[in-house]
This record gives sequence, C-alpha cells and structure tokens, in this order.
Amino acid sequence: MATQTVIITGGATGLGYAIAEVFLQNQANVVLNGRTFSKLETAAHKLNQPDRLSLVAGDITDPTFAPKLVDRTLSRFGRVDVLVNNAGIFAAKPFTEYSIGELDQYLNYVRGTFALTQAAVKQMRVQGDGGAIVNIGTILTFHADRSIPASAPIMAKAAITAMAKNLSFELANDKIRIDTIAPGIVPTPLHGELTPETLNDLDRQHPLGRVGTPKDIADAVFYLANASWVTGVILPVDGGVAAGGHGFNNRQQAA
Repeated sequence: MATQTVIITGGATGLGYAIAEVFLQNQANVVLNGRTFSKLETAAHKLNQPDRLSLVAGDITDPTFAPKLVDRTLSRFGRVDVLVNNAGIFAAKPFTEYSIGELDQYLNYVRGTFALTQAAVKQMRVQGDGGAIVNIGTILTFHADRSIPASAPIMAKAAITAMAKNLSFELANDKIRIDTIAPGIVPTPLHGELTPETLNDLDRQHPLGRVGTPKDIADAVFYLANASWVTGVILPVDGGVAAGGHGFNNRQQAA
C-alpha cells in the first residue's frame, strides 16, 4: 500500500491522538490539527515521529481555515488521501437550558466540517485516484439515553452524519468514500474526570461489559479509511449497545 497522507482534526488529545497513533504505526503521514499549538507539540513529542508528522494549529469552526489546512498538508506531504473529521465539543444539559448561542457553537463545527470536507474533496478530485473521509459521530444520534440529555451537540453530529450518507452517492464516481463512526461511551478529556463509581455504571450499560477506549475508535477509523468497498456506512463502535435496539437505558435496567 502506498504511503497515505491523513488529516486529523481535534488531534491533540483523546480520540484524535489515538487515531494519529494508529495511522503513524501503519507508516502514514499525519497532519495533526487542533486549536492550541502547545497541545499539538505535546502530542507530537509523545508520538515521536517527526518525519511523518506535521502540526497545523487553527480553528476549523472558521470556514476560511479549511483551505489553509489543505494547503499546509500539500506543502508538507504533497497530497491528501484521508480526512478524519474528529473535532467537536460536547456538553450535556436539559433541552430548555441550551441557549441559541450555545447551539451556534455546535453548528459552527458543522460549518467547519462542511468547509474542510469540501476542500479535501476538491484536492482528492485533482489527484484523481480517490480518497476516504471518516467522520466521528455518536451512537446517541440513534439511541437516546435519558441520563445524557444533549440535544444540541447530537443535532450537530446528526447533520454531519446525514451529509456523509448523501455524499457517499455523490462522490462514488470519484472513488471518494465517506463513512461515519458512531461511538458508544469513550472516556476522553472531553468528558472530564470520571469517578470509579461512574465508570463502573457506564461499563454495565454496554453489553460487552466495558466502556470504549480511544484505540477502539482509532482501529475502526483505520479500517474504514482502507476498506475500499465500503462507503456510506454508519458503523457503531459501542460495545454492543446498538444491537439491543433500545440504547443505554435498556441495558442499565437489565443489569
């Protein structure tokens, strides 16, 4: 397999860092994006692959940043083979407590993801040999949980997921594939510090008996980035939650 060049947004910590690690282990070139350069530098020091890693700080919620990120990728590695739309924010609260300003913050990530996907697709078309786009969604788009009221962020994730389903047909003739990972609960810095009691409860809500790890998601991203006969898929990586059809609460009550 030829060397891939991969752009990963939200790459300094959590899922993005784990995704970068898996691609680097498989000899890919990685462009790691995040809002804070110092955090990217910390990640790069741990990854310890300077020849195949480039850091580009910037906020994808600014649509004008998207072509700059692609241009920086081209200047370092010459092409774009994979885009991983991972960047996002999340805060659970009751529906009536979200402000329109907070909703706009989530929708800004939709706009940024849209703009970056456009920029990547344009470059992949120029290259002429296809490409892959993998979005990080959430299982909560399809399986609501009474204990995680999060209508605003889930609304944003659902928009990105719907875009991917439609684009999978539109881009098929270009051999550009686009898929979505729908993770279950995966503790990352985005969720803050979880107590052992909370983790134990979350473990019991998953049929396989544990919450996910960032590597669980990273391995699935790598698979979809290289699965040449797969597109338009929403892949649950959720410890079995989706298989039950009733989401987290069904499992919790049965435990």
